[in-house]
Amino acid sequence: MHLAYPAVLSALLFCTGLYGVLARRNAILVLMSVELMLNAVNLNLVAFDVWLSKTAQDTLHSGQALTLFTIAIAAAEIGIGLAIVLAVHRNRGTADIDRLRDTAESGDDDPDDHSDGSETARSEPAEKAEATA
Repeated sequence: MHLAYPAVLSALLFCTGLYGVLARRNAILVLMSVELMLNAVNLNLVAFDVWLSKTAQDTLHSGQALTLFTIAIAAAEIGIGLAIVLAVHRNRGTADIDRLRDTAESGDDDPDDHSDGSETARSEPAEKAEATA
């Protein structure tokens, strides 16, 4: 088998994952797209390792060993990423990335900074966050 077949498949998988990262709004779908990109890289690592081991005298298979490390790191990344997404969804009620970005940028005013000395009402998201904690 030629090296071009897995390389083209890997490029298509990587481009599909890149499109998913750039176009999706749901955080879970973005994490799945990142995993697709990592799998494309793993396919390239294994394909080039097999191709280079045919021409070299030493068969260390370093590409396949690096793929195992990449799989372990991807498993840890998806575990932590899903935990963060679930915590944000529990506190904010949505996993939409655009809405989360808007709420983070709109919270510029500091509730401890009172110019007239009066007590201001607490915001609804802060009350919801404390109620779920």
